[in-house]
Amino acid sequence: MRLMLKSKIHRATVTGASIDYEGSISIDSRLMAAADICEYEQVQVLDLDNGARLTTYAIAGAAGEICLNGAAARLVTVGDRVIILTYHWLDEAECGSLPVIIHVDEKNAPVARTGTAAV
Repeated sequence: MRLMLKSKIHRATVTGASIDYEGSISIDSRLMAAADICEYEQVQVLDLDNGARLTTYAIAGAAGEICLNGAAARLVTVGDRVIILTYHWLDEAECGSLPVIIHVDEKNAPVARTGTAAV
């Protein structure tokens, strides 16, 4: 078994950072569905503007929302661009599938989907 990239939301824009929330990242529920991210699933967040990398869990958010909550809010600034990643374990025979990549516009609306992974 190998831990492989399952899906990616590419270059989403951070719309909020709420330190007082208990934790997690709120992600537009349309993007979660497109990238096959379940509520409370572990995600990795990479900030393209400051290089921060963090692991948290996803919760469904409003249309266009990408909001880091709790301690993670200290690692981003509203307006930063982030990549949100999920992973899954695959057998050797399954390793040829490509991860699903959801490209978004400046308002975090999905504009393209690539990849062959079954999600």
